Amino acid sequence: MIDKRLLKEMKEAKKEIWKQVFMQWISLLCNIGFVMLIANTIVHIYENTLNSKELLFISISIIVLIGIRILAIKRASTYSHRASCDVKNHLRKRLYEKLLTMKNAYQEYISTSELVQLNVEGVDQLETYFGRYLPQFFYSMIAPFTLFLILVWIDFKSALVLLLCVPLIPLSIIMVQKIAKKLLSKYWNSYASLGDSFLENLQGLTTLKIYQADAHKNEEMNKEAEHFRKITMKVLTMQLNSVSVMDIIAYGGAAIGSIIAILGFMNDSVSLFGVICIILLSSEFFIPLRLLGSFFHIAMNGIAASAKIFRILDLPLEDMGTLNFEDKNIDIQFQNVDFAYNEDRKILKDISLEIKADQFIGIVGESGSGKSTIAKLLMGYFKHYDGAIKMQNKDRKNIDDTNFYEHVMYVTHNPTILKGSIRSNLLMANKEATDKELLEVLEKTRLKAFVLEQGGLDMPLLENGSNLSGGQRQRLSLARAILADREIYVFDECTSNIDIESEEAILASIRDLSNKKTVIMITHRLHNIIESDCIYVMQDGSCIERGTHEELMKQNTQYHAMYTKQIELEQMKGGSVYA
Repeated sequence: MIDKRLLKEMKEAKKEIWKQVFMQWISLLCNIGFVMLIANTIVHIYENTLNSKELLFISISIIVLIGIRILAIKRASTYSHRASCDVKNHLRKRLYEKLLTMKNAYQEYISTSELVQLNVEGVDQLETYFGRYLPQFFYSMIAPFTLFLILVWIDFKSALVLLLCVPLIPLSIIMVQKIAKKLLSKYWNSYASLGDSFLENLQGLTTLKIYQADAHKNEEMNKEAEHFRKITMKVLTMQLNSVSVMDIIAYGGAAIGSIIAILGFMNDSVSLFGVICIILLSSEFFIPLRLLGSFFHIAMNGIAASAKIFRILDLPLEDMGTLNFEDKNIDIQFQNVDFAYNEDRKILKDISLEIKADQFIGIVGESGSGKSTIAKLLMGYFKHYDGAIKMQNKDRKNIDDTNFYEHVMYVTHNPTILKGSIRSNLLMANKEATDKELLEVLEKTRLKAFVLEQGGLDMPLLENGSNLSGGQRQRLSLARAILADREIYVFDECTSNIDIESEEAILASIRDLSNKKTVIMITHRLHNIIESDCIYVMQDGSCIERGTHEELMKQNTQYHAMYTKQIELEQMKGGSVYA
């Protein structure tokens, strides 16, 4: 079971494998020499011809051979470790580089939990494949022939029988492999599915508790866990059965070879020295392949994991852009853009937008109308669209992402706040910013007073800012974005699900920002964009209206109906934000 692509991928590891095989072969020769010395000693004792000089020579020779064998085993272990480390470092680096290249697009092909499992346990399984299985595979080919070439001079029949019995072990492995391949594929699929469910339920535990659905999800996970347990037990049963078969072949073959040698000794065709050597060395014909069989199932698991790893590494890459912006004056045009996540349903249909530099643009519509998809296409998350997205007359597909992110900032409704401090999160945007500048940007987003009360810029933040309210997390995210000082800001539902105070602070900051920057605000709350230079109204993936707030209200169509409905709903709630 040799995976040619894995060997081709791991050029450095191959050198360590051959070194390990050579050390194992040296160890075998030492063992053969040791057995012959023991056999010779027994013959001398039997014939009563052993003298002190011969005993001293045998003793020194045995000590030297044991020393060489210990050294060879130690070096083989070192080479195995090196090969394993090379494999883990190389594959994890390749996966990491692939993800960096694909960015968020990898989520179209594989879940994050499965990716983590492959990168950890999947790669660890390949450690055994390269560090133990492959060296043992090649050594198992060399060892029986080495023994045959030595023992054939002692007794041709016994050596030939032992050699002919050896292929029975790989034949049993091949038979098991056909069953194991399908079974291990199911094992990995079940393992990945269980991991997905566990991560999803863990992340949504609060929601499940609120809706009292945790018991139901617990039952579902128990069923998945039970399914995984059964598959795991099938794998273990298969391993146990195959080990039993290999033991029968190994010990049976050694017994047959020894019996033939004993019969030869009884017929005076084999010497006492010869029969002792054959009996003591007969098991060495089978032990290497027997040990290979014990590594086989782990190696098969590694091969199954490698198939999934290579599926990720072989994922198609979008053409990477190489063009840069010429200056900070950036206009944006969507020209007849069509887009679909899959062929079943088109998300955007013939979208044409025009955004001039330093304009305040609103994109509105009901949920599912395609608003956020426009932002994701602009940010380069997906590049398999039809039509054109032009910026400074360059298609977005051809613009270098690194250069693009130096000019464009994307702020979502679910910002990522890293564990650390207020200071460390803000300095992500501008490493050279002074404390004065950090406090000024917090003042703009109405966070300064709160931060100072909590100890200042070194206020500790827990994972994902869990010790902040939703509105405070959003305002901190906005402060970080403002500090980055980009030419274009894209706000995607950044005032969703936050308190009135935070919403007002964020809207005030965005309006102030719109006086000197290009601002694109995607929202379903129409009152947030009534001051914008142009509003695009989305419905079912199409842009059905465009114009200023006043122009759209006069048309008395979809925008007018949406705005009027939202005012009525807010008034029913006793609010006045639309007044």
